[in-house]
Amino acid sequence: MDAYADNLYRFVLKNLKNEAMAADVVQDTFEKLWIKLEDVSGLKVKTYLFTSAYHTMIDYIRKEKRYADTDPVTLNEANESEHYSDLAEILERAVQNLPEDQKVVVMLRDYEGYSYREIAEITKLSESQVKVYIYRARVYLKNYIGSMEQVI
Repeated sequence: MDAYADNLYRFVLKNLKNEAMAADVVQDTFEKLWIKLEDVSGLKVKTYLFTSAYHTMIDYIRKEKRYADTDPVTLNEANESEHYSDLAEILERAVQNLPEDQKVVVMLRDYEGYSYREIAEITKLSESQVKVYIYRARVYLKNYIGSMEQVI
C-alpha cells in the first residue's frame, strides 16, 4: 500500500478533481486487491491497482453524471468570465475538456510515465487505440493552448 497509494491517489485526483471521491476510489481499489490478493501476482500488483482504480473511477463518474443537475447555460457563463494568465492553468483546463478515454491515457502517459503497453493493460484498450487517443489528445491540447495564447 505504501508503495502505490500516493501515485494511485494522484492519478485519480487529477481525473476527478474531488479529494473525498479520489480517496474513496483508492480505498475501494485496495479493498478489491485485498479480496483478490491470492489471485494477483506480486509482479502485476501495480497494473492491477491502476486498472481497478481506473474502472472504479469510471463507475464513480458515471454515477455522478446521473445525479448531476447542472444548467449548461450557467456553466458556459462561468467559463467565459474566467481569465487565465498561467499556461499551467490553461493546460489543466484543456486536459479537463478532453473526452474521458483521451484524458486517462494522456495522464497515464505524460503524468505517470507508463508505457503504451502498460496503459493498454490498465485501460483494456489495444496498444494502437492508446496511441491514437494520445495523439488526438495532444493535437487537441496543442490547438487549445495555441488558441488561448492568441486570446491572452
